Amino acid sequence: MKIIDVNEQNVTETGFFCRMSRKKTDGYQRKLSWLRARFSEGLKIKMLDLSEGGRGFIEYIPGEHAWRAVRADGYMIIHCLWVVGSSKGKGYAGMLLEECLADARKEGLKGVAMVTSEGNWLLGKKLLVGHGFEPVDQVPPSFHLMVKKFDRGTSPSFPTDWEIRAKRFGEGLTIIRTDQCPYLDDAVKLAVEAARGKKTSVNVVEFTSAREIQERAPSPSGVFTVLLNGQILSHHYLHTKDLLEKLA
Repeated sequence: MKIIDVNEQNVTETGFFCRMSRKKTDGYQRKLSWLRARFSEGLKIKMLDLSEGGRGFIEYIPGEHAWRAVRADGYMIIHCLWVVGSSKGKGYAGMLLEECLADARKEGLKGVAMVTSEGNWLLGKKLLVGHGFEPVDQVPPSFHLMVKKFDRGTSPSFPTDWEIRAKRFGEGLTIIRTDQCPYLDDAVKLAVEAARGKKTSVNVVEFTSAREIQERAPSPSGVFTVLLNGQILSHHYLHTKDLLEKLA
């Protein structure tokens, strides 16, 4: 299976896997603009060749510029690793992961890290453990910071002030979003509609830099969070029915 290196020169032509069938949507276009601003920071996307039937990709970036709530200077941070459909179970996820590990070694970094969750939205631990990653930090109930270190240096870590961060967003429903994922436009619209249906005040907060996420995000995933009165309801896309149940 050929792996495509998506970059600033070819991203318009190749796309970036997610939402490829809906390139005219705001979510896709916002992600495209987001990517163009990140390539100069060292962001990389490797994508299975769609023309060969490949269905998957990996996205990663140096820790200083990571859009995750982690302290990881000197490490490569994987944002997303996703293999779906007929490409599952063929070792392609491992191939993509090895691409990231090779790039991190080439750049002289300390290792590679990824925020995982056994729930929705993020990759679980199993694949990473099989490639030599180990947990170095966790946030209940389901987040783990998985790391493969190349030396004995300091490990990356999560912040510890989650409750303080969450309470700063105050009363009512708060939706924190970014442009890192093209599906978040829909997620925000559904959450806003659900809140208005319940006559709940709603505020959409947009993070526009990695530093904002690292310093302010109330959830390790960072790029999307739904809070109610300073308490986290979700860190991932919720369908209207599920959100209404949480607002009941």
